[in-house]
Amino acid sequence: MNDKPHLSIVPQPVSWPDDLFNVLKLADVRQVGYVPDAGHSRLIALCKADPDIHDVSLTTEEEGIALAAGAWLGGQKCALLMQSSGVGDCVNMLSLIRACRFPMLMLVTMRGEWEEFNPWQVPMGAIVKPTLELCDTHVTMAETPDQVVPLAQAAAQIAFGGDRSAAVLLSQKLIGRKVWK
Repeated sequence: MNDKPHLSIVPQPVSWPDDLFNVLKLADVRQVGYVPDAGHSRLIALCKADPDIHDVSLTTEEEGIALAAGAWLGGQKCALLMQSSGVGDCVNMLSLIRACRFPMLMLVTMRGEWEEFNPWQVPMGAIVKPTLELCDTHVTMAETPDQVVPLAQAAAQIAFGGDRSAAVLLSQKLIGRKVWK
């Protein structure tokens, strides 16, 4: 038995990941890249279970930008699921979106906000929105479950309808408080 501490999310009854999955399906997203993340665990599981979606576990988040470029060149739509700390890893690659004009839909679970226990998450969490905006990304923040679907639908339209970069930041209040056990 492994008694090492591990990170877990305090369970909360939520349906927004299922609703978000439906937004991806309606937008005809066929590829989803992600670095495994507890905040996206339900959405990742739904994508993995869907035979029409090619799910790709990434080594780093910036690989997701290359995945989206390749998907678009191959005639498919892609979404990138990541945690806010991964945004910092993507800064150089985000320039590719602007230079090559392909759609990029990012769904970002936030860290470094409400009830954050890990001080290392706070600096990047505080600058995710301005960082993405400086990289010419349209950014919105969903703080309540009822905001998730309309913001994700709008972001998908901006990305896929205008060959732009759009991100929906999913507040830490949505995913729940993370604790070490």
